[in-house]
Amino acid sequence: MDLKKLIAEGGNAMKKAVDHTSHEFATLHTGKASPSMIENIQVHVEAYGMTQRLKDMAAITTPDAQTIVVQPFDKGVMDDIRKAIMAANIGINPVPQGNFMRCPVPSLSGERRVELAKRATQMAEEGKVRVRNARRDALEVLKKGNKEKLVTDDELKRSEKEIQTHTDNYTAEIEKNLKAKDAELKG
Repeated sequence: MDLKKLIAEGGNAMKKAVDHTSHEFATLHTGKASPSMIENIQVHVEAYGMTQRLKDMAAITTPDAQTIVVQPFDKGVMDDIRKAIMAANIGINPVPQGNFMRCPVPSLSGERRVELAKRATQMAEEGKVRVRNARRDALEVLKKGNKEKLVTDDELKRSEKEIQTHTDNYTAEIEKNLKAKDAELKG
């Protein structure tokens, strides 16, 4: 059994959990415009009879901190995109202007900031659960290897410690990202 590979795979799974959580944090609206706020909105296009992510249908830019500009690759889908952004219920009201839409990002109310801080905490907890699940999966493989005499007791203990160190580090990284997001939300 290749212990280094097993530990590396466990660490990679934990890193993916942290990356996913960081991406989730980026979708939280903090009063500052960011393409990630709308890029994954699903847009149903009647003319094509299909649904796609907004970022696959339009160029999304932020010319300033309070505005997102959406420029569809096909002008014929502007209305479908506008409806999808409105339906996403994220407080953004797109304004069509020729061949693009200007999406002003409203500033946050105190109540909305508290709500978003709770959501960020929830996202962080989900990320930590993913990290712990990756730890559990790696430990299960280790213990199975130990039972089958592929891993010695000493190797098992050493590997368990290493996996726990990865777990602690990645959990701390999620906590650090949560603190940064909280500070950003509090303005």
